[in-house]
Amino acid sequence: MDFWSRLIAHTPLSSGSSRKDFAKDPARRLHRFEKEYSQLLQAWRNSSNLATDAEAAEYIEIRLQELTNLLSDESRRPLPHPCISFAAAKQVYIPVAKIATSSFSEWIVKEAVLFFATLIESEEEAFVENDNFSASLTNLLVRITGANSIRLGADTEARVVELAFNITTKIRLAPEILPAWFKSQQNGSQGGRQLLDGREKFTGRTQKQDFPLFYLLIDYIHHEGKVGDFARTGLLYIIEAASSSIALEQWIVESDLSTLMATGLGALYSQLSRKLVIDHPAKDLPPILAFSDYEHPKSNYEIISSTSFEFQSHLDTFLSHLLFWQDVLNHCRSVEVKSTLLEHFQVIFLQQLLYPSLLESSDIDGGSSVAVLTYLRRILESVDHPDMINLILHYLLALPDMVSSIPSDSLDVVSAARKRKSMDLATMMASRGEATADPLLFNLVDLILACLRSQSHQTIFVTLQLISVILKRHHRYAVITLLYTEGVIGESTYRTSGAHLQEVEYLMSLAGTVGGQDNFDEIYDNVLKDTMTRLENHPCSIKLVTPKTSTNNHKLPAIPDSLPGAPRDVRSHTLRPDDPLLNIILDRLQAFFVNPVETNLALTEAIFDLAVCGFMHLEGWFLRHPHTYVYEEDEDGPPLPEPPLDPESPEYAEYQHVQSMQACRRRPKWTQRNLPRLLTILRDLCDQVSAYRETVPRFDDLLQQRREAFQTADSATPAPIVRAKNLTSQPPVISSPAIERTISDDKRNTSRERLTGLEGFAQRILSELGTPSRSGSPRGRKEANRTSSDRSTPVPPYETPVRPSAQGGLAVRSYSPSSASSVSGARVDSKAADAIANQAKAFQAIDQSILARRVGIPVTLAKQEQQQIEPIPFNLQKPQLPVEIPADSSDDTVVGADIGADGQSDSALASEDDAATPIEERAVSVSHVLTNVIVLQSFLFELASLVQVRAGLFEEVRFA
Repeated sequence: MDFWSRLIAHTPLSSGSSRKDFAKDPARRLHRFEKEYSQLLQAWRNSSNLATDAEAAEYIEIRLQELTNLLSDESRRPLPHPCISFAAAKQVYIPVAKIATSSFSEWIVKEAVLFFATLIESEEEAFVENDNFSASLTNLLVRITGANSIRLGADTEARVVELAFNITTKIRLAPEILPAWFKSQQNGSQGGRQLLDGREKFTGRTQKQDFPLFYLLIDYIHHEGKVGDFARTGLLYIIEAASSSIALEQWIVESDLSTLMATGLGALYSQLSRKLVIDHPAKDLPPILAFSDYEHPKSNYEIISSTSFEFQSHLDTFLSHLLFWQDVLNHCRSVEVKSTLLEHFQVIFLQQLLYPSLLESSDIDGGSSVAVLTYLRRILESVDHPDMINLILHYLLALPDMVSSIPSDSLDVVSAARKRKSMDLATMMASRGEATADPLLFNLVDLILACLRSQSHQTIFVTLQLISVILKRHHRYAVITLLYTEGVIGESTYRTSGAHLQEVEYLMSLAGTVGGQDNFDEIYDNVLKDTMTRLENHPCSIKLVTPKTSTNNHKLPAIPDSLPGAPRDVRSHTLRPDDPLLNIILDRLQAFFVNPVETNLALTEAIFDLAVCGFMHLEGWFLRHPHTYVYEEDEDGPPLPEPPLDPESPEYAEYQHVQSMQACRRRPKWTQRNLPRLLTILRDLCDQVSAYRETVPRFDDLLQQRREAFQTADSATPAPIVRAKNLTSQPPVISSPAIERTISDDKRNTSRERLTGLEGFAQRILSELGTPSRSGSPRGRKEANRTSSDRSTPVPPYETPVRPSAQGGLAVRSYSPSSASSVSGARVDSKAADAIANQAKAFQAIDQSILARRVGIPVTLAKQEQQQIEPIPFNLQKPQLPVEIPADSSDDTVVGADIGADGQSDSALASEDDAATPIEERAVSVSHVLTNVIVLQSFLFELASLVQVRAGLFEEVRFA
């Protein structure tokens, strides 16, 4: 065999030796690896400056890529792995790190990062435990991410942070490798550190060289996407490892971790807009707002809308970092580290940023109160760590401080380090010379009460939302600060079974006065299920609803508070009727029908949340107090048998028990003066609905149309609603004597066959045209209720607005003219069909005219005795209709605001934040009133279900 034949036979290009066979041979694979490595070193030494020598940089990049591919391929093959062993023995990673740091080429840096990642993933030769390996990799990461480094692309940056995260994962799984990456230099450089002033010690300027990987992750915790996720999770792993290393625990306490996290959170909070208006997207407006007088608030460069993408992005970033704080506390097992973090959170964020923003807020400068109250609500909604909640609410509510008695589980050296850190923090705050406001002078309760008295509906709305969050999630803080409560001892103050049934029937009868034509049993079942879920999920009710499997061994876990001063667990209490918060809310409830729909939703939600807690008793402020029960003298119930002669006998005890049960079944005399203010206001609101029914033309028909429109919108597409509540469906009616009496009275007052004014007018018009009239059943009656003769009667082409359109308005449901123009097989001529179409348009215009009219709070019969107001005729001459309006229609009246011929109030329409308009003079559209009527009826049935569910769930009704 000649020279060329031997050469061809030993090359990878020969047919007998493929590249795949070459990779399987460990010796030949090692030879290839050594060759690529030597070529890499030679190219590096021959190039004076890789930043300017593009050809050499490209060549080195290719060589690095080949080395990485060889290592990656070998790690997937069976032993032996000579290339990985060669890399460890020759410390190949040292020149690779030097080449990458001096190249100023992103492509070389990227390949070097992949090279180190491949060595770590091989899990051989103990690379992560090697000091030289950790030093080389640390130097590489610090240099390529430092201030003077090149700008890395997103992909390369993600690979760098992922590599650092992989190292922290190894440390978490094997804490013994921590010394290779963390080297505390306190002993060696203690003398030099004494020369630093307090501020330099506070900021931890000399700490970075001790644990560079730690600070690399801190630099990326605010980033979006997977870069931020890798950084935050890696930092959590390091903090978790502090529990197994006293040196690391002390180092973290003295480092500037807590300072950087607190100042970073403060910086993100400062990016949030100072002024805010709450709005909803115009293309996705909830139907409940679309069918009201809702107007989009104005925003500008200074006042930001809540729908702004920029605002949502900043708020999401701030909340994500706040949740990172919570994750750090959850993963931290060191009491000293946790205490240091919480102390900086309070001083830097709460005292210096959050509380001053609350204190300086105002509802007259364009929405600063709306902004800060919204931010506080989102904070309390997002955070559930007990120490963070305690710190926030304890400070903002000005609760008294208590001396800490928490035992430390660490050595004295760590406790001393935390004390030094606290002194450094206090020194730095004092050096700023800024006076810190004291919540004892003006706390969160004062701000809430002041904002509830505001004339800005936006301020009222966000304040009520904040109240609901505190009541639902942190009720034990509200009991001792926000609410005026008093303890309840024993069962003597519980309502009796007779009074309970009477009050449930009263709430149901109030809802029944609103009316409706649907069957509400199924809907009420859903309301009961929702109420049951809300009661069971309240944090205070866990002890009341958790099954007690064993009275000896079963013990509910206590709330894991580690900070002093946290409120104790809630005990049985009730709300005092003179509570300021309750009475301000009830003041707002009195103007229910002229309130914005959002305000009413928040009002009803807050009232519901006041009564959700299982330890909150309803007697006195919601329901009648048993001390006010008055019974009729002749209401003794069925006669009891003669009592046994022996008072000590079991028969006598049973006789007393039956006598007590019969006494509890008695129904107290219903007197208005003994009713709580809430029930009185609800009764007045229902009287106002009756007044609207008497004064607004076609009120019941329009209300039914609005209900059907909500149901159609709710079933078509799940549009966002203002609160988690089924407000787009008709509230249910429970069968009870009071309800049956109400319904029967309503049926007696309104005959089933009697038509409304406009329907009678339509029937007369159609009869004159020779067209049979529609069925006499009320509009909205189901087709199944018609007889066979009714079905044979053709329906005229009458268009009814029943369905929300995509633009948030009302679309029309039209009937086919062909089906309406045939009578017993005879066709109506085109002239009559055109006349019918014109009448349909006329009726639609009438309905729209009624819906657009503006009304105020009606004067009920009780108020008419005090002040006589002449009814104002409802002008149906605008807009001009193609038919003549009968004279009897002009008798309909609307009591309230002064109505002009153009359908607008004579005075200028008050804006949502107009403080000069009294409640009695506010004017809203009839369409707005209809929506609020449905909200009120839904609220009444929610209250009825609340009373009913509480009676069984919390056993708060006396039967004996």
